[in-house]
Amino acid sequence: MLDMVERFQLDGMPIACVEFGSGHINQTYLVVTNRPHLYILQLVNTQTFPDADGLMRNVILVTEHLRKKVDDPRKALRLVPVRDGRMYILEAGNRLWRMYEYVTCSVCLDRAESAEDFRQSGVAFGTFQRQMADFPAEQLTEVIPFFHHTPRRYLALRDAIARDPMDRVRLARPEIDFYLAREESAGELIRLLEAGRLPLRVTHNDTKLNNVMMDELTREPLCIIDLDTVMPGLAAYDFGDAIRFGASEAAEDERDLSKVRLSMDMFRAFTDGFLSVCRDSLQPLERETLPEGARLMTLECGARFLTDYLMGDTYFHISRPEHNLDRARTQMVLVREMEDKWDQMKSVVRAY
Repeated sequence: MLDMVERFQLDGMPIACVEFGSGHINQTYLVVTNRPHLYILQLVNTQTFPDADGLMRNVILVTEHLRKKVDDPRKALRLVPVRDGRMYILEAGNRLWRMYEYVTCSVCLDRAESAEDFRQSGVAFGTFQRQMADFPAEQLTEVIPFFHHTPRRYLALRDAIARDPMDRVRLARPEIDFYLAREESAGELIRLLEAGRLPLRVTHNDTKLNNVMMDELTREPLCIIDLDTVMPGLAAYDFGDAIRFGASEAAEDERDLSKVRLSMDMFRAFTDGFLSVCRDSLQPLERETLPEGARLMTLECGARFLTDYLMGDTYFHISRPEHNLDRARTQMVLVREMEDKWDQMKSVVRAY
């Protein structure tokens, strides 16, 4: 591993390279040198992201743009060049290696320990929207085509129902009926985009709290990490996915559905943080559609879990036979919660 490390332009001599972090997609290592300088080395999962060059082009463009917007080097990721001048190493077999500067004096949280933590994640992702507002999103590669094209996710669900390869449709009829009953409304944001009423934005597409690096003392956000899913999208996607994951009072795979609730305190906290920094960068209709982004991202994610269950659990990792069905059910309850609290959600957004 140190042989790979030494191919990058380091400050100092590498003395250790150890596994680091809790990510499930890429292999991540912490590189220690004989100077007070740390690095992050990653072997990118090119089965998930087969277009290695397109992915890295996105990362390079976005990090270069962000670094022009900040004065603290910790507030934007910095790629470490390879000794031959390239910004990454692509080996035979599509093996992609890259290195980042380590974000010093930082902490990363898997779950919010308070509403303030969640508000600060809203500040982080809102800041990302504001900083990238003047970047032409069309320049980015769509590394996962149609990732948040909800109507296409529904086509995949209908195909799984028709094929029923595992004979599971009979076991999931209430869940199927729930999702199909909302199919027409699931295309609302795509229709607005195609009609030219919503602008294409640079979106992160994985707006979980653990993709925000925070100052270890103040808990203020420093920068956004895990830029592999950055591509063209809608601001409502990033807002919505953060709410789907962070404002739910239960785990994504909770089997006791009585525990699944939408916390309006957390919804307010994230909305406050997000719009406090990017409100003026968004068009009025974009701000108006943020609650719909939360509902649609939850609906879409649930439909994907249900599709995977029907197809035999080929995409999402499972630890029990009905794991994906349980996930689809939690998203169902969360969608109902949002529908019941719809007026409250709209009022919170309009208040900002």
